[in-house]
Amino acid sequence: MPFIRTSVHKDTSQPHRQSIVDGIHQALVESIGMPQDELFNLMAEYESQQFWCSRTFNGIARSDRVVVIEITLRRGRSDAMKRELYARIARNLESGAGISPKDVFIFMHENDYSDWSVGGGNFAMALVQQVGPDR
Repeated sequence: MPFIRTSVHKDTSQPHRQSIVDGIHQALVESIGMPQDELFNLMAEYESQQFWCSRTFNGIARSDRVVVIEITLRRGRSDAMKRELYARIARNLESGAGISPKDVFIFMHENDYSDWSVGGGNFAMALVQQVGPDR
């Protein structure tokens, strides 16, 4: 179950925010095989004077409206899967929300089952994944 934190410029419209969440989610489903019902994306906003970034780092010309995507998930995805995930996110945000791929900044945190509790205060390693409504 990936947990996503997405930061966008404060004046990003609600429809664009939804398109961003949808684009990230679909990329996770298509590239790493995440189940469709595993959507956990916390959206935050920043004002121009709250986020500084190089507009030219690594030869990429960025605007002042960078979308920052932090992905936390269990260890085990190959570099090829991550490469595909990053590319799909950038493509999806460009086609669905009109965001330049140059303005998509992604980084990943990997951990293990022992680092999660996904409900009820239960240790995630002790849980069997349930699909659908609570039983």
